[in-house]
Amino acid sequence: MDYIIQLRQLIGHRPILMVGAAILIVDAHNRLLLMKRSDSGCWGPPGGATEPGERVETAARRETLEEAALKIGDMSLFGVFSGPELFYRYPNGDEVYNVTIVYLARNFSGAVKLDHEHTEYNWFALDDIPANISPPMIPTIEQFKRTFSSL
Repeated sequence: MDYIIQLRQLIGHRPILMVGAAILIVDAHNRLLLMKRSDSGCWGPPGGATEPGERVETAARRETLEEAALKIGDMSLFGVFSGPELFYRYPNGDEVYNVTIVYLARNFSGAVKLDHEHTEYNWFALDDIPANISPPMIPTIEQFKRTFSSL
C-alpha cells in the first residue's frame, strides 16, 4: 500500500511535509509538457511523492512513466522549491507542505499516454502556458518562464 495512503489513515487530513519530484519535459520545439489533473482541473508537469527510501531522481522517473508513459533519459536539476507558497489543500481535504525537487529533461522516449490522475495533456510554447497551474507548481512554472524567456 502507498506510503501516503497509510499515513493518511493514521492522521487524517492534517498537514504533512511531503517530498516530491517533478520533471519539466521540453520537446524539440521548446514546448513544455503539461497535464491537466483530474481532481482539480489544474495543469502541471508529471511528478509526485517520493516513497520512503526512494531516491528523488528515481521517483521523478517513476512518476513520469506512471503518469505519462514517457521514459526519461538524461535530466538535470532545475531547482528545489519549498516554503509557505507550496502549501496545498487537495480537493479531498488532505493538507501538505510540499518540498519539490524539479528536474529538466529534453531526452525522453515513448508517446504520452495518460493515467487516471489526468484528463488531458498538451505541449505548450512558453507564451501559451495556461494560467490555471496547480498551485504548488506555480513557483516552478514562473521560474521556468523566467529562465527560458531569457534564452
